[in-house]
Amino acid sequence: MPRRLPPAARIVRSVTVFQDLHIFDVHAHFPIKGDVAMGGGGRTRETGRIDDPASQERQALRQRSLDQTRHQWRMAFDFPEPETGTRSSEEQAERWVAELDRHGLERIGFVTGRDNDELARVVAMHPNRFVGFAHHDITRPDAATELERAVTTLGLKGLKLLAPTIPILINDRSLYPVWEVCERLGIPVLSHFGMLGAAGGVSYHPNMSPAVLEPVARDFPTVDFIIPHFGIQHVTDLLFLCWSCPNVNVDTSGSNQWVRWMPYKLTLEDLFQRFFETIGPERILFGSDSSWFPRGFALRYLQDQLRICRFMNMTHDQLQLIFGGNAARIMNVPLGASQ
Repeated sequence: MPRRLPPAARIVRSVTVFQDLHIFDVHAHFPIKGDVAMGGGGRTRETGRIDDPASQERQALRQRSLDQTRHQWRMAFDFPEPETGTRSSEEQAERWVAELDRHGLERIGFVTGRDNDELARVVAMHPNRFVGFAHHDITRPDAATELERAVTTLGLKGLKLLAPTIPILINDRSLYPVWEVCERLGIPVLSHFGMLGAAGGVSYHPNMSPAVLEPVARDFPTVDFIIPHFGIQHVTDLLFLCWSCPNVNVDTSGSNQWVRWMPYKLTLEDLFQRFFETIGPERILFGSDSSWFPRGFALRYLQDQLRICRFMNMTHDQLQLIFGGNAARIMNVPLGASQ
């Protein structure tokens, strides 16, 4: 018998839809062996100013505490433990296509995938469903050249950065050749700001606030900058950066449980309401921050966010912008009937 899709997902003229929307998840991570971005806390220790504890005993004590916090988070969302085995990129690509079909998603953007060459190889397996971001170190001497190669030769569609891992200020003039490539090629920059990693990650860094991006966003007004997770703890800085620079956008990705650590009451509903009222639906992009299996696509995040937006009485056109249209426009890829 043919596989039946869940009620929310259906295929129309070979185009996948969720409910009545063409969904483009702009922010996910391709799970692949050797990708430091999939290492959780280990990533922050390698690149984020946190030194390893002086003794193995102290490290073990710290790790036990962090494991408890992470377990609490997974239980709260009813997520399974991440699998420990490794699979080939081909296997993972097929699993992700099955996830897209099962949940009614049309496209997904992978912001990491070990390195530019490997992620480009993955995207080429399903170019009508996958979109990839270059994600190399932008402080290396050939960073601008590598970005141009990643886009013009490999076919990647944007640049992903983790600002709190960059050892110099993101607005340092030495990085301007990278922004010039983005400007010339018309590609967006998706840059993480705010605390980095799971519990126990980085909470302080000179590039922690998106406010440091303002000189760059002003100097390159045709480059779309996407700040994920609503800016995390720097909501105010991000709102005023958006006020100052109309080329700054936000993505909604992740559980956004950072709101629990704010000194004042803040909910996901509050975030959607405030950004919708200020920057409008044209600058908000849906993302899930999905990564590991067996969880796969974090459907709950899509359901929660879409429910909030529907109860805000957004029109269908506004919903389509947020949950797919803006990402397709910024990434310059077809979506829906145009595919």
